[in-house]
Amino acid sequence: MKLSNNKILITGGASGIGFGLAERFITENNQVIICGRRADALKEAKLKLPSVITKVCDLSIASERIILFNWIKEFHPDLNILVNNAGIQNWMNVSDADFYQKADQEITTNILAPIHLTNLFIELKSLNTIINVTSGLSFVPLSKVPVYSATKAFFHSFTLSLRHLLQSKNIEVIEMIPPALNTDLGGKGIHDEHPDVSLFVKAIFQQMREGKNELTFGFSEMLANATPEAVKATFKNMNQ
Repeated sequence: MKLSNNKILITGGASGIGFGLAERFITENNQVIICGRRADALKEAKLKLPSVITKVCDLSIASERIILFNWIKEFHPDLNILVNNAGIQNWMNVSDADFYQKADQEITTNILAPIHLTNLFIELKSLNTIINVTSGLSFVPLSKVPVYSATKAFFHSFTLSLRHLLQSKNIEVIEMIPPALNTDLGGKGIHDEHPDVSLFVKAIFQQMREGKNELTFGFSEMLANATPEAVKATFKNMNQ
């Protein structure tokens, strides 16, 4: 994909990886739209990135996903890149009283929402690129986030199929595979010891310049290329 002169929608773009991507895409001379559930977070992002366009949207609600698409189609019909970044992560145990409720939220946000958005946005004649943000946990699950890990494994598999299915439409499908980064995913303070988002963004933009469509960084690079034996050993080490 070309890295400049695009119009880009980033879901979950007000914080974490989404905000880091928005910031970098803007510096690369792109017009960026971000959406999210919280109006206050979008307002704060707008203060930091004055050129960004914001849209409040709860992607866990199907009707709001349709409203988002129709808004894009009406006011930004030249949008050419969709970044499926929004996701939630719950640290939980299957025996927790609210396990099913939290699992349902994760499956809806991490799987159903991006699948629905993909199905909607490929109808835009201008769309030429879809970027799906998965996780290193697509390859080796962390049992403390069992449903999150499973949703990312699903999304990784779906992305592989999507890349093949959209060849005939000339839509490029890129997978970003972050490791744990210093964000509030899963809760404040949980990931403080992990690398800064800016390091990840710098690395994946270099890989995009090189024409790669599977973008990794640090631990996720190791996991994406691990042998079955290494996967088993890593799972044992991660889940002691």
